[in-house]
Amino acid sequence: MSAGAGLQEAPLSTPAETGRLPHMTTSNRIVLSSDHAAIQLRQAIATHIAAHGWVVVDIGPTTPESTHYAKHGEAAARLVASGDCRFGIILCGTGQGIMMAANKVKGIRCGVCVDTFSARMIRQHNDANMLSIGARVVGEGLALDIVDAFLTALFEGGRHATRVEMIRALEG
Repeated sequence: MSAGAGLQEAPLSTPAETGRLPHMTTSNRIVLSSDHAAIQLRQAIATHIAAHGWVVVDIGPTTPESTHYAKHGEAAARLVASGDCRFGIILCGTGQGIMMAANKVKGIRCGVCVDTFSARMIRQHNDANMLSIGARVVGEGLALDIVDAFLTALFEGGRHATRVEMIRALEG
């Protein structure tokens, strides 16, 4: 994957801390969660990122019975906010509902991405610590590319750090 002009990327297998804010963890653990609509895609992502050296913390669900995305988004977000996991990847049908739930947890900056450019930008400009994907919106191949773009992008700091601090101040 090419970074393009002026874009920074880090290898998937070496979670470098370059450009990160000091409050963030150095853990190589990534929490994954979804609702019932995204189990298969979540498992494909887990296999993919594990192959690149990440430690996967998959908190389910494991069965296709209907479940509530809000509780899964919150549970994953709490593991990221606590520092137990460096990043979180969450999925539901559209990615929207589970993202909204995760963003209610203090310290979480999660964005829904349906393309690689947005996935890179939420890391580079917003220091996003969680990624949300809609399993009914993107196929597996694109989802894996989105995950790679998110995980290889580095936060650029500078003027973006000021803006991230402004967002953090809104949390109270």
